[in-house]
Amino acid sequence: MRTIPIIQGEHAVVNEEGVVISTLLGSCIAVCLHDAEKRIGGMNHFLLGEPGPDQKLNASELQRYGLHAMELLINATMKAGAQRQNLRAHLYGGANIIAGLGGIGTANAAFAKRFLETEGIAIGHVDTGGNRARKVEFRPYDGKVRSRCVADVPPPPVPERKPEHCGEIELF
Repeated sequence: MRTIPIIQGEHAVVNEEGVVISTLLGSCIAVCLHDAEKRIGGMNHFLLGEPGPDQKLNASELQRYGLHAMELLINATMKAGAQRQNLRAHLYGGANIIAGLGGIGTANAAFAKRFLETEGIAIGHVDTGGNRARKVEFRPYDGKVRSRCVADVPPPPVPERKPEHCGEIELF
């Protein structure tokens, strides 16, 4: 089985058996699109729903935002041969991992649902929210998805540093 990992701002579309698209999500969202008839699917990974009104972004920065990332995924899936009316979406991520950040994950999940509903794309499985990261693995050929929470891992211990010898100190 060949794995295609994607990160923020990326998407991948595949129509061959034996391929998995994978990503790791916190407050970000991954949308998996699938056309069961044509056996084509794709996944994106975006950071936030929309940029602020005054943000000036280049093309690669725009891909980190759902508004642009969703269009790229839909267009790439259709270019590969999928039929828009056959597309079914699955949503993952949107966790509120860091307290005090204003529910970014919840807002991201709401954006993705609203976008898909506006575009008339059916929504299948939804696994969003909570406060833990998720690993998502999508098999585009048959449309199967596995999402699992990633265990909280404490940061590695910081080794104690011994002060370096800096020479003699003379007190007056």
